[in-house]
Amino acid sequence: MIDMTVVELSRWQFAATAMYHFIFVPLTLGLSFLMAIMESVYVMTGRDIWRKATLFWGTLFGVNFAMGVATGIVMEFQFGMNWSYYSHYVGDVFGAPLAIEGLMAFFLEATFVGLFFFGWDRMTKVGHLTVTWLTALGANLSALWILVANGWMQNPVGSKFNPDTMRMEVTDFMAVIFNPVAQAKFVHTVSAGYVTGAVFIFAISCLFLLQGKHAELAKRSMVVAASFGLASALSVVVLGDESGYVATEHQQMKIAAMEAMYHTEPAPAALTLFAIPSSTPGEPAFQVQLPWILGLITTRSLDRDLPGITELTERAATRIQSGIIAYTALQDIRADGTNMAARATFDEHWADLGYGLLLKRYRDDVQNATGEEIALAALDTVPDVWPLFWSFRLMVAVGFFFIAFFGVWFYRASKGWLETNRTMLWIGVAVLPLPWIAIEAGWLIAEYGRQPWVVEGVLPTFYAASSLNFWDLIISLTFFVALYTALLVVMVILMVKIIKAGPQDKLFAALDQGDDDDFVIAALPATPANKELVS
Repeated sequence: MIDMTVVELSRWQFAATAMYHFIFVPLTLGLSFLMAIMESVYVMTGRDIWRKATLFWGTLFGVNFAMGVATGIVMEFQFGMNWSYYSHYVGDVFGAPLAIEGLMAFFLEATFVGLFFFGWDRMTKVGHLTVTWLTALGANLSALWILVANGWMQNPVGSKFNPDTMRMEVTDFMAVIFNPVAQAKFVHTVSAGYVTGAVFIFAISCLFLLQGKHAELAKRSMVVAASFGLASALSVVVLGDESGYVATEHQQMKIAAMEAMYHTEPAPAALTLFAIPSSTPGEPAFQVQLPWILGLITTRSLDRDLPGITELTERAATRIQSGIIAYTALQDIRADGTNMAARATFDEHWADLGYGLLLKRYRDDVQNATGEEIALAALDTVPDVWPLFWSFRLMVAVGFFFIAFFGVWFYRASKGWLETNRTMLWIGVAVLPLPWIAIEAGWLIAEYGRQPWVVEGVLPTFYAASSLNFWDLIISLTFFVALYTALLVVMVILMVKIIKAGPQDKLFAALDQGDDDDFVIAALPATPANKELVS
């Protein structure tokens, strides 16, 4: 039988790694493009203030990039450590985009990051600008291939299970790349990263104006951040709508859980703005709805039904019964590879094999499952409703807030009112954590919302975990949380020191403010060459 405690601890360990990692990723995506925009203005105008702005925000980008690499590499190793059967089962499909990301995107990004920092006095203006844009391109290509892999987990197209190898294998790699879920996730995720970068630059610039420091750089940075942030915030909402539409096509249970919709409503379905859970699982005790809105958003029609949790659970039970047939045929094939009747049966039902594997939580001999066990397995396809319901509304609320926020500041920038209202500047500083809150909520929806699947409809999460013991996971989880917390603290300290030091005329220049001199050395590898740079 499956040890669910080990599975849950494995999930917690991967979730902790992923959530920490995604503190750094969106800021890397956003700062990379904003740096490129600022350096483009510098090359076109020749004004040194834009070079100084690029150097300043680029230094903060570099610290964040290093931390992102440190957490991201460990996360990929966890596939082999904590999810060994997952790696075996889908490695032929999942491993390809990860390998391309490493070879094509990560090394491109890492190479040009080095040239960005050390090429200022060794390259022409246009040459260095090209490097900066390639750095931004590499960061986004890295995100693309990661999200292609994740998109396949949400919608496993272009692949088929091979009963002879007991693995999922690629049948159409172009379908994997152009998976509609992956494409929607990519543009939505990178747009959220752009908003994060814009908010970060805007908040720090507001702080500079409040302190009466670096006003020229701050005001120019705010104009760029407000313009870029407004466009990005609008993109996030529009592309989020597209993600919801795609999810309706491929992950209907996730949509039903996000909306706390237990029963299929007449088309077009109403959108629930607010709801209070009942004392027992099921329909909310109280809810406020907007007629038609949900149906129009998710189905883009007036007559398509949006199935509720109860109906989807019944569909899952039917697919579990089909999965039992597929599992039985698979056992016959493994016993006799020449059994053509079993192969024909398997080919007819293989798409439901994953649903049959849901029964492994309750018994090893799936083919002998009882009606009660089938019903329990069907209920397992329903994720926890209320965390998804409120996480989604938090994410959407923050998204619309940023449209209004950057819209107001875009207008104020056009009027030259950037530093005329200290209350507004304090609000600009206070919004700094909001993009990360929305992004982490979004990933909670994406990953928690597809439970019990690690690969939607193909492989249950509990079936994918490694056979580790309880204390191995407790020790490793504690270690990773402590390590990543320490890395986060180090990053914050380094960034605070860089911000306090303010913009410099060149990278790695010595500072005049006492102890703050140390941040440069701390941010660089302790090599003789680097020590010479700050001496």
